[in-house]
Amino acid sequence: MSETKDAAGRETGSRFELLCGVTIAILAALLAINELGSGKFGGDEIAARNEATKGYSWYGSKSLKENLAEGQRDLLLALRAAGAIAPEKTSAVQGTLDRLEGEIDRYSREKQEILMGSEAVGKENWTQAVDGQLGKVRGAKQWDSESDRLDRAGDIFDTATLFLQLCLVLGAISLIMKAPGRRNAFFTAMLILGAAGIGFSARAFSIAFNL
Repeated sequence: MSETKDAAGRETGSRFELLCGVTIAILAALLAINELGSGKFGGDEIAARNEATKGYSWYGSKSLKENLAEGQRDLLLALRAAGAIAPEKTSAVQGTLDRLEGEIDRYSREKQEILMGSEAVGKENWTQAVDGQLGKVRGAKQWDSESDRLDRAGDIFDTATLFLQLCLVLGAISLIMKAPGRRNAFFTAMLILGAAGIGFSARAFSIAFNL
C-alpha cells in the first residue's frame, strides 16, 4: 500500500514538474517578446524625441526670419509715417512692403506646417517640401505626441517585465517544493503574476502600435 502511494505521489510530482516546466518555458518566451518590444519601441521613442527637437529648431529658425521681416516692415512703415521717405521713393518702398508682407505670411504658414504637420494644415497651406515633395512634413507636435505615447508604453512594458520575472521566480520555487500544498500555492501565484504580466504586455503593445 505504501509503495502504491509512493508511486502515485511520484507520478503526480512528475506531471506537476512537466506542467510547471512547460508553463515556465511559455512565460519565459513571453518575457523575451516583451523585452524585445520594450527595446524596439524604446528606440523609436528616442528617435521621435530627436525628430521633435529638430522640428522645434526648424520652427525657431522660421520665427527668427519672420521677426526680421516684421522688423524691416515696421521700420519702413514708421519712416513713411514720419515723412522721412522722399515722394519719388514711395512706390519702391511700397513694393518692398508688399514683398515683406508676403514673406511674413509665408513664414507664418511654414511655421504652422512645421508645428502641426502637413495633414493638419490642409493642402492649401502646404509650403515646405520634403525630398522634393509637398505635404510630407510631420509636425513637431505630432512627434511629441508619438514620443509621449511610446514613453507611456515603455512604462507599461517595464511593469510587465517585473510581473513576468517575478512569476518565473515563483515557478522555479514551486519546482523545488516537496509539500503539495506549498507547491500548488507557488504555482498558482506564478499563474496569477504571469497573467498580470501578459495583460500589461498586451496593453503596452496596443499603446505602442496606437491601436
